Amino acid sequence: MNDLLKKLQNIEQRIGCLIHIKNTGEWGNLSGFQSDCEELKNRRYDLGSKEFTDRINKLDKAIQFLEKRCEEGLTAMERVRIVRYPLRFSFKDILENVYEDYTELGGQGEFNIDPAMVVAKANIVRRIKKKPYTASVMVIGQEVGHGEEFRNGGSCKPWGNEKALRYMKVAETEGIPIHFYIFTPGSYPVEEYPGAAQQIARNLYAMTKLRVPMISVISEGGSGGAEAIGLSDFRLMFSHGYYSVISPEGAAAIEGRVREGCRVPPKLIETCANRLHMTAQENLRLGTIDRVIQEPPLGAKSDDFAFFSRVRSEIIRATDEVVLKTKSVRGFRSYEVKRKKAEHPEQAPQIDIPWDLNPAETKRLLNLRSKKYRAMGKDGFGGEILPAENIFKSLQATVEKLYYTFRYDVLKGHKKQVKKVLKEVSGEGSVLVKRLTDPFVSTYNSIFHKEKTKNGKPASLPPQAVISAINSIGNGPDPLELTDTYTSPLANEDRTVSCPNAEKYGCEDLWVPDLYGEFCGVCQKCGHHFPLEHQWYLKNIFDPDSIRAFNSDVYSKNPLKYEGLDERLQLARSKTGHGCANLTFHARVMDIQLVVSMLIADFRNGTVGTAEGEKFVQACELAKRKKRPLLAYVHTTGGIRIQEGTLGVTQMPKCTMAVREYIDAGGLYIVVYDNNSYAGPVASFLGCSPYQFAIRSCNIGFAGPRVIRETTGMDIPPDYHKSRSALRRGHIQGVWDRRDFRRNLYKALQTMGSPSLYYR
Repeated sequence: MNDLLKKLQNIEQRIGCLIHIKNTGEWGNLSGFQSDCEELKNRRYDLGSKEFTDRINKLDKAIQFLEKRCEEGLTAMERVRIVRYPLRFSFKDILENVYEDYTELGGQGEFNIDPAMVVAKANIVRRIKKKPYTASVMVIGQEVGHGEEFRNGGSCKPWGNEKALRYMKVAETEGIPIHFYIFTPGSYPVEEYPGAAQQIARNLYAMTKLRVPMISVISEGGSGGAEAIGLSDFRLMFSHGYYSVISPEGAAAIEGRVREGCRVPPKLIETCANRLHMTAQENLRLGTIDRVIQEPPLGAKSDDFAFFSRVRSEIIRATDEVVLKTKSVRGFRSYEVKRKKAEHPEQAPQIDIPWDLNPAETKRLLNLRSKKYRAMGKDGFGGEILPAENIFKSLQATVEKLYYTFRYDVLKGHKKQVKKVLKEVSGEGSVLVKRLTDPFVSTYNSIFHKEKTKNGKPASLPPQAVISAINSIGNGPDPLELTDTYTSPLANEDRTVSCPNAEKYGCEDLWVPDLYGEFCGVCQKCGHHFPLEHQWYLKNIFDPDSIRAFNSDVYSKNPLKYEGLDERLQLARSKTGHGCANLTFHARVMDIQLVVSMLIADFRNGTVGTAEGEKFVQACELAKRKKRPLLAYVHTTGGIRIQEGTLGVTQMPKCTMAVREYIDAGGLYIVVYDNNSYAGPVASFLGCSPYQFAIRSCNIGFAGPRVIRETTGMDIPPDYHKSRSALRRGHIQGVWDRRDFRRNLYKALQTMGSPSLYYR
């Protein structure tokens, strides 16, 4: 009887799982089967043993049939519900069943830096020809918890991501691989230091060049929270998991323009889940993951031990593959031959592969990682270069690289070395001469200094004071003033506007022609900055006629065939005359040449997709090749374009990789935020800059006020995202007045960056 009751309890649990997946008890008469289970439990002593057994077996067969039907026709939203099922396995289940033993780092349970992020030093055992081989790894992942509220359902706070980064560096020091497990609906949106967006950006920046193999496995991958530990050399995904730019509910709220507090239509949620292409097979097709780990029907539970054995094999296999790609061709061939001869190629190989890398292998690992992310989303944008043009442009880039390397590294480096030697020699000589002449000079000064003072002649000024005096005499216009070659069309309206700070500071009404003309959109009383169009910056910040656009043929497409996006993109192209939201061009400031990437509000609110990401990466490569500074001016960005799904999300690691390589080559990367700058770009290739500034009155953050309220239940103060608040938290390095943009930019170009820039 006990066995039959356990079987009945199992059937009841399976019915509950089906109701959770289908979000209804009407499908397949699940409610009726639930009633049958309840009846059997209540009448277990009234029914005969045979009848009780027969009814349980009949019920079991019916549920098996429904499970099979459900598995065959799973929709994207149903897979999302599988991931959210309370009895699904979690990261702690993987730690306990995949690894031999582990020690949790950074605290345990409630007494943790952030319980949603778990870090452990673990051992994993491989059996090769019946002989065990133990390897140490660092294991990092989000823990949703089983009914544990303090884990926030796997939504990590900034300090949780900081903890993950700290132990990534420990793994790098120890030379051991890192295994990441992603179980998060998204990062916890708070701006307190170290900041949600800024910490994700720091993680990505560090992960681009970590000198150890990294493997990531995705169960629930929600946007930037997933990317915080998602950049890796090999990306696996569970077959019933999802990986998305945004949750289906969030996408539906945006697409349906649902007001805060209102219910999002379930049908629209289902539609958006399908449009986002978030399933494992769809991500495999898009190239955002490398392989799928098969789960049991309707997803693995915490007691599926055969599944955990498969996870162990797959994680070992993936680590071996990453390591082998850094080894010699001969070693790789040996592995391939033995793997193909094996009865089950997916199982662990029959050779022992050491996971530690020497310097040459580490270099190869980093090159392969760079190529991997450089290729992501390559088919997601338009304006592809023809093969003949591609060969020409590749040749041109190679010639340019050789030319600038020879000019600025070889010749300039040689010249610097000669100057250094001459300076040292002359310095030593001057010290010797000074020692010999000092007695005569002091005697001369003591005699003639008094005489000059008596005659009323002033003592000579120090050289720096002379230079300052000469500079102050000039009667010409200040070359660092705004170029004043463009006036905003907003100045054409003959009316007045009120400053939003009028009640607080007593600002007078502003006449529009003055406000958007002479005043540059700035209130003269309180300094509030009214928004200006991006053309104002193009015409007023850079030297006249110095702007030369490049890659203008690259344009945004609709790679996922998202319904309605083609019409929206066409409307944006007609409105702006540009192919995407990112304008890339050469420009000059006081004859200093720089490369600029500008995200503009007029094109889809400055959102970033594959086209914008590709243009940014090419701007980084061009600036690196020509040894010029790179300016990222963010007129506005609304984040990653949700209609491009994970192809958009992968632009975060892809662009961060390009930034890291540019900075490592000695480049000067400056970011200036304006208007509204939010989400993915701030949490990646913008937020990783060592020099970030903001135009006064702009907003900077990870998520908007509505998302913060819905996620955390907190009402944020009005200035929560303001530039001054970002400066106070240490997220940016300064706040600029729009009228001083050109002057401050020139000052930054002169005082920041490495000596390898062409003009240094």
